[in-house]
Amino acid sequence: MAAEKWVYMVTAQTPTNIAVIKYWGKRDEVRILPVNDSISVTLDPDHLCTVTTVAVSPAFDRDRMWLNGKTKKHSCEKSVIHLVTESVSYILLIENLEISLSGSRYQNCLREIRSRGGDVEDREKGVKIEKKDWERLNLHIASHNNFPTAAGLASSAAGFACLVFSLAKLMNVEEDPSQLSAIARQGSGSACRSLFGGFVKWKMGSKDDGSDSVAVQLADEKHWDDLVIIIAVVSSRQKETSSTSGMRESVETSLLLQHRAKEVVPKRIVQMEEAIKNRDFASFTQLSCTDSNQFHAVCLDTSPPIFYMNDTSHRIISLVEKWNRSEGTPQVAYTFDAGPNAVLIARNRKVAVQLLQGLLYYFPPKSDTDMKSYVVGDNSILKEAGLDGENSVENLQPPPEIKDNIGTQDQKGEVSYFICTRPGRGPVVLPDQTQALLDPETGLPK
Repeated sequence: MAAEKWVYMVTAQTPTNIAVIKYWGKRDEVRILPVNDSISVTLDPDHLCTVTTVAVSPAFDRDRMWLNGKTKKHSCEKSVIHLVTESVSYILLIENLEISLSGSRYQNCLREIRSRGGDVEDREKGVKIEKKDWERLNLHIASHNNFPTAAGLASSAAGFACLVFSLAKLMNVEEDPSQLSAIARQGSGSACRSLFGGFVKWKMGSKDDGSDSVAVQLADEKHWDDLVIIIAVVSSRQKETSSTSGMRESVETSLLLQHRAKEVVPKRIVQMEEAIKNRDFASFTQLSCTDSNQFHAVCLDTSPPIFYMNDTSHRIISLVEKWNRSEGTPQVAYTFDAGPNAVLIARNRKVAVQLLQGLLYYFPPKSDTDMKSYVVGDNSILKEAGLDGENSVENLQPPPEIKDNIGTQDQKGEVSYFICTRPGRGPVVLPDQTQALLDPETGLPK
């Protein structure tokens, strides 16, 4: 290893994902091995992502990590900081907050990646690292995501996936994404699915060491590019029961979870794989909605019961169910993770426009809200919905196909904002140094 005090770094961007066949419950808490397979859709990182910069230098005296709240010039639009500890997450708006890397989940990921590091050479910078050097070189890490934490949008999944992916690139690790997913899984279970774009299956595996509990891609993001996804952020507040503790309590107390894992999910996995392969939206909707509802039934079957959804979540389900029934064929699928936020998957762009109009009729913004901050992500949909003018939401008519009232326009503020997105690609390296979160000279946060 050269003696010069250089700084060598990599910046990467990683998407989040939303499960349509849910992961809930571990058979091994330490290795994070699930009780069942799961399937997810990767969301477009242009709209929901984590960006992480990792750096190495002989000048660093210890491993350090910061959560950086500054807005950078990359695709992520809103900067919201995530802090994932062993069992709880926090939303933070503090710039350059340093956090401890002593937790077992971080240490497991760092240990596994370091053991796989390869030789790295950059003659221009005078960098020469041999495989054996990784065990004694220290790292600096800075990370942020652009969506609410601890509210059911898989922020820790994107965070740990980005950590592992960026470190693998920094250290010239030769493992393929499935092998890397087994490392990311040890930080956050769902993180393994964010190592791929499109549609992803996390295989539960059967080995005690977890070596076969990996993610595989079922289809890329272009396979079913008609789909449009609208997320209703009902609450960005921290949930009362973390996923980690909720899963543990469900495994210990819910008989429904045991039945679900053994009898129900294996059949649904096969059916969902077939629905994705054939782009069968009717089957995809039926499976997504049913599995989401059963997951929340497991939470209610837990002792004490866990409540992740709220009244607004239930009204959104009612809206979608009534619309699908009135059309005679499913137009929108819904799914909820461990939080109240609705992930709504429309079969095509036309349906997504109608869906947004209905959602904005029933859940309008507060009077002083700018529409482009109320509908974020791909907000070009506002123009298609005729909602890019002044006070246009007030002119919306109730959806004619919904005969029963699910609410009125007095429910302003029940939805914080909407995110319009689509199935997206997997992780990428961001080569532009201006997108880095660490200073290339010092390796400290910018």
